[in-house]
Amino acid sequence: MKKIITVLLAVVLIFALAACGGTTPAPSTPPQSATPPTASAPASSAPPPSAPASSAPPAASITIKVGSKDFTEQLVLGQIALQALQANGFTVQDKTNVAGSDTCRKALLSGDFDMYWEYTGTAWLMLLGNESAPSSAQETYDKVKAADDANGITWLDPAPLNDTYALVMQKDKADLLGIKSYSDLGNYIKSNPDKLVLCCDQEFTARPDGLPGLVSTYGMDFGNSLNIMDMGLAYQAMQNKQADVAMVFATDGRIAQYGLVVLNDDKGFFPVYNACPCIRSDTLAKAPQIADILNPISALLTTEVMQQLNIQVDGPDAKDPKDVAHDWLLQNGFIKA
Repeated sequence: MKKIITVLLAVVLIFALAACGGTTPAPSTPPQSATPPTASAPASSAPPPSAPASSAPPAASITIKVGSKDFTEQLVLGQIALQALQANGFTVQDKTNVAGSDTCRKALLSGDFDMYWEYTGTAWLMLLGNESAPSSAQETYDKVKAADDANGITWLDPAPLNDTYALVMQKDKADLLGIKSYSDLGNYIKSNPDKLVLCCDQEFTARPDGLPGLVSTYGMDFGNSLNIMDMGLAYQAMQNKQADVAMVFATDGRIAQYGLVVLNDDKGFFPVYNACPCIRSDTLAKAPQIADILNPISALLTTEVMQQLNIQVDGPDAKDPKDVAHDWLLQNGFIKA
């Protein structure tokens, strides 16, 4: 009888301990609903805090075809992008030095380029076919970026540089004729047809933001008094008296070097032309790190900086655009020696 009572007391004690959260041992195997971790991965598959949730393919496995137009600034910008991407492990193809905005645009759309630098004003007016430009640099960029999203082209951050067109004359001749503005020039041409010769490139004669627009806005009809040439020769033409007026770019360091004066665009005809890396959206999807490489570079490219880079190529030292780009990237810490 005592043994039975003792057993009953022991059973009661066990149940009492279990009800109070006692030390009854857990089962030696997990319940059937639990999923055990695999042997090759930790129990949690989440990456450590410093790792991205998904990583892009290695840069070395991606080839980027970098294009540019065929004038000094574009050659320098093309080399800046090309060398920066190469320094970050990408395989690059040099597709720079292609004539014409239209040709470069077609190359980007077809995939012959993966990226090149384009200008917001050029894209909005010439490439996208709009008749007038927005009133501000930011609005122009926003509209171009939104429009090209539908074309499979992504515009990265714009550079501050404004490579707008400018008309220049020799200072002494401009002073002699009393020409300080585009309106002054238009009025002089109306009163003195065929007296002044304009030198410009072929593209400028056809662009809506070029000579046709100047004719309609300022009455600046040079007629047949045109000297069509590569823009690299315009400064020599002015110096040799082969032209009286030249179309140049505002970021060209040779304006001051050749003693030229920029006429005042008093009606604000020329739009803003901020340079910006344009990249195929499918390429950027494969290599999103390209934006992190190029955006900080764009931020430092002001009009003044670009003038300094351009004059190194076009000035008396005549450096190669590759060397100019390399030195600037090195000085600003974007590449290592």
